[in-house]
Amino acid sequence: MMPDGLRGIHFFRKDDQVLKHKMAPGTIRKMIRFGRPYCGILSFFLVLVVLDAVAGVINPLIFRQLIDRGILPGNAKLVVKLALLAAGVSVLDAALTYAQRTIAARVGFEVVLDLRKKVFAHIQTMALAFFSRTRTGALVSRLNSDISGVRDAFTDILSTAIGNLVTATLVLATMFALSWRLTLAALVIVPAFVVPARRVGRRLRALTRESYDRAADMNSLMVERFNVAGALVAKIFGRPAEEIETFGRHATRVRDIGVRVSNYSRLLFIGLGLTASLAVTVVYGWGGVLAAHRELDVGTLVALVSYLIRLYGPLTGLSNLQVDVMTTVVSFERVFEVLDLEPMVKEKPGARPIPAGPARIEFERVDFRYPTSAEVSLASLESVAILSRHPEREVLHEVSFAAEPGQLVALVGPSGAGKTTLAQLAARLYDPRAGAVRLNGLDLRDATLDSIRAAVGMVMQDAHLFHETLRANLLYARPGASDAQIMDALRDAQILPVVEALPQGLDTVVGERGHRFSGGEKQRIAIARLLLKAPAVVILDEATAHLDSESERAIQVAFRTALAGRTSLVIAHRLSTVQNADQILVLDQGRIVERGRHEDLLRVGKLYAQLHRTQFTATEGRAQGRRPVPASAAEGGEQPG
Repeated sequence: MMPDGLRGIHFFRKDDQVLKHKMAPGTIRKMIRFGRPYCGILSFFLVLVVLDAVAGVINPLIFRQLIDRGILPGNAKLVVKLALLAAGVSVLDAALTYAQRTIAARVGFEVVLDLRKKVFAHIQTMALAFFSRTRTGALVSRLNSDISGVRDAFTDILSTAIGNLVTATLVLATMFALSWRLTLAALVIVPAFVVPARRVGRRLRALTRESYDRAADMNSLMVERFNVAGALVAKIFGRPAEEIETFGRHATRVRDIGVRVSNYSRLLFIGLGLTASLAVTVVYGWGGVLAAHRELDVGTLVALVSYLIRLYGPLTGLSNLQVDVMTTVVSFERVFEVLDLEPMVKEKPGARPIPAGPARIEFERVDFRYPTSAEVSLASLESVAILSRHPEREVLHEVSFAAEPGQLVALVGPSGAGKTTLAQLAARLYDPRAGAVRLNGLDLRDATLDSIRAAVGMVMQDAHLFHETLRANLLYARPGASDAQIMDALRDAQILPVVEALPQGLDTVVGERGHRFSGGEKQRIAIARLLLKAPAVVILDEATAHLDSESERAIQVAFRTALAGRTSLVIAHRLSTVQNADQILVLDQGRIVERGRHEDLLRVGKLYAQLHRTQFTATEGRAQGRRPVPASAAEGGEQPG
């Protein structure tokens, strides 16, 4: 167990601002429900805590008898017996403390494991809008700091509260029984420490809060500068001297606060020790006079002093018990508010798998708007006081079309037209506000999520690779794939020569976000991952945006073979890549304004023809050395919503 003096200092560092916190309805009920599986082991744990507290009270009474009945009368035999008994009690006390700490650690980390798995699994079910709004650091904090606070509730706080209460009660009762006058005299000195200590403690808590903020600032700076993208920007635009000076200011502030926290903590520790020493002096002084006049046994005096030393830590802890409990409640609430956040896309009871067979996608009068922050997120995760409830603008209006089995349907249009949103609805990353999206005749809202994920594959504009081996990134799409199947997928994606040239081949670690590879290489690895999955529906969102002309031509050949018999939705700003599409849908402001094949749309001479003419002019300008018309002026990157 933590020494009494140090434990007292620990309590004064807790933030009493939590006392102003209003507990959310149902929090206690959720805490009890969550702790129910641990009732048996926690009951045994509490029994050990009580026995440990009792064992700590026995030895001073043994020492009392050893002095009064053994040493003073000269009874050496009794002295040896009582000394051995005291040694046995000390061994028992140590064993109980060890068992208590072992069980506390086991239960605490089981709670952490259980909660982390629950929170991680729940976050995985959230809609994309949740991740686009929340701060990653705030989510990580819920999985680390707040869940650790929950662990404290089941171990440190529970054992400390019960242990302190039992210890203080037994010690005070025994002290009053031994000498109520000396006990009252010793307790009079307690406020002399507690009152100023609480004032110093408030300052210490403020510094502790500030130290967390300053450390967070320093960590944020390091995260921004140490990831690959941040390091690149810093090297290109940053000034090393200013970077070092900025970091130095943050680190210096953390150091200064740390020194002040250490000084205040040491002041409290010295104050607690001084108060205990003064109380011991009072007891020894007055008690010594009483013993000299034969009004108090010497053994009783020694026992009182021993109890007095044991008393101050528990009393200090109990004086801050409310702060400790509320700190734990806040940690529980912060975890539960994440678990209580309902995912927007979830599997309904009785959901059915997507019917087998060639895939047919149908959009029927689909309307969609992106959810408000109040619908998908939490204010504490967005670092705002109040979440917005103002409805977002409509992104899609009355969208209807069908992609027949094996067809390639192209989606084109200006930036913000709704192309990426439409593709995300086809993968059920969101649900439509009105209308229906069907796959093989089954509304995606009635289908199992596993069958949707198995049927639909997607390559996004910004290909993401995990910081693992190339093999692990590819097996993410198909865990049981053989090396031969992986090589076939890499060959079809026109990336096999690059992989074969790597010294470690498939076991090469790709680096954070795949930064060991160029943009085009990452894109082709992502395409290989898609081909390895071999889904019935393929969605390509700017899938060839990062390829040079030669690679683009090669990949188009590979796609014609790999996508044969599969239904495809292709978002492309390079209209040359979709000229052979079975159907081209032209979107503008969330509506399908044109549909047909390439030649037919050119003849109509509307928006598609304008986009095509803009690209043709830009291409011709580059060929002739003139400054081209920026294609992004008419067809910038898709912006969701």
